[in-house]
Amino acid sequence: MKALKNKFIILFACCSIFAQQANPNLSREITFPNLDNYITIIGDFHSHSVFSDGSVWPDIRIEESIKDGLDIFAVTEHLERQVNKNDIPHLDRNRSFDLAKEFYQKKDLSVFRMWELYNQPFNPKELIIINGAEISREFPYGHNNAIFLKDANELNTPNINDAFEAAMAQKAFIFWNHSWRGQKPSATVSLTEFHKDLISKGYLHGIEIVNKDNFSEDALRIALDYNLTIMANSDIHGIIDWTYNLKEGGHRPVTIIFSKEKNEKSIKEALFNRQTVVWHNNTLVGRNEWLLPLIEKTILIDSISLSEKGGVVNVFLSNNSDTKFILKNISKFDFFNDSNIVEIQPQGSTKVSVISRGDEKINLRFEVLNAIYAPRMHPVLEMKVR
Repeated sequence: MKALKNKFIILFACCSIFAQQANPNLSREITFPNLDNYITIIGDFHSHSVFSDGSVWPDIRIEESIKDGLDIFAVTEHLERQVNKNDIPHLDRNRSFDLAKEFYQKKDLSVFRMWELYNQPFNPKELIIINGAEISREFPYGHNNAIFLKDANELNTPNINDAFEAAMAQKAFIFWNHSWRGQKPSATVSLTEFHKDLISKGYLHGIEIVNKDNFSEDALRIALDYNLTIMANSDIHGIIDWTYNLKEGGHRPVTIIFSKEKNEKSIKEALFNRQTVVWHNNTLVGRNEWLLPLIEKTILIDSISLSEKGGVVNVFLSNNSDTKFILKNISKFDFFNDSNIVEIQPQGSTKVSVISRGDEKINLRFEVLNAIYAPRMHPVLEMKVR
């Protein structure tokens, strides 16, 4: 087992070194600003290692999480699907979580040594690692994750109702994974009688509207209609870098949580209160009560200036997040240098030259095209220029 583990570490380290030689900037931290009175937490609550049907050792999951700047990460091995049991037999369904915690606490990870190799400062965020499990059954029961567990073994039972009862006894947060799997027609989502019953009993709290590279408007509609927490997770089995093409500018899907404090208790409370936005494929999705404040904290007016001949006001907009924003001008003002579509690069800025037509007050209004608060509905950002 130790030899197998070492092979995984060597393979990952070699690939990381090759990638970093091509790009010596080691930081790829996912960044979004805090809101008033809330800390913005970046989380991924669906993952797998060789202890179910994944292809890496648990410490690789922690290395990836540190490099991506996650604040919280859930270990959620399949309880039933144990494809590596002939090579890695184990009876303890907490084993993957225990190893992940042990690796993190020892800081015996190649990601720390990588920064030392390149003599770059490295001050990673604290990573909260939580225990979870995936209750996996064929449709119509589907796959459901229970997180914030004390003992995953208690959920490992042939009776699916007993598994949910055990999760609720541990006060777990439970969400429906990739709800479109097994549905007909393909890629659609209908609420099953099983999940309706879970919701009525208070046994289902969230739903993945994004899993891997798939986004479901049906799942979003169910989340809104049934008051479920909106979630996006990587469901990673292989290597994050390869699965999500990080070298080409891709990113893992994450759930963004707005929490009073950065601790397990507060984050769990925020999840139960549906205080989330998700980030997937350069798109933000969430209830507008959280989505719009995040955008307002992200896109800011840096400065303004008047053109030499007057009549044109140059407005410099900045973006302090890792998403590229695509804005459509829906105000009464025309732009002198752009069409009605404005793009602001991640952590970048752009100039918008507004034809003032003598107005002393300019109220810009943008439809944020890469943000969604309901199926095919985009929030509107208003910015007042004096």
